[in-house]
Amino acid sequence: METPLENRKIEIGQETLNHLNTTRKWAMFHAIIGFIFLGLILIIGLLAGTFLTTFSSGVKGSGIPESLMFIPVLVIAVVYFFPILFLFRFSKHSSHAIQNLDILEFNKAIKNLKYWFAYLGVLVIAVFSFYIVVLIVAGSSMAFLKGLG
Repeated sequence: METPLENRKIEIGQETLNHLNTTRKWAMFHAIIGFIFLGLILIIGLLAGTFLTTFSSGVKGSGIPESLMFIPVLVIAVVYFFPILFLFRFSKHSSHAIQNLDILEFNKAIKNLKYWFAYLGVLVIAVFSFYIVVLIVAGSSMAFLKGLG
């Protein structure tokens, strides 16, 4: 007879803790690099928006106002921020769990790793869906334009 799921446990050995510690270090490296790139994206976007506003032609009705060009950069930065944050939290909680052999910190670390994978999975689905819509619209536009000729 099998034991109930509540009574089953997984023990983590020293080798697994070593692998987790190595993974934690790489996750922290990626998170730090991610935060640096996030800051660079925001600075470059702000500078580009300021540059475009300063040197605009002043012609009305020429498209999107230059001052609004920072909005897409801000959206990209917000989308990019959350996976970096989840990776950073995974690394931080993993470090505390390994040092103190704390199961609660380990659970927090695994939860943040789960959030990281779930967020990236949803992001991939959203991007693929967007690509499919763009291909359908482009294909129907080409068919429409071919029919005009």
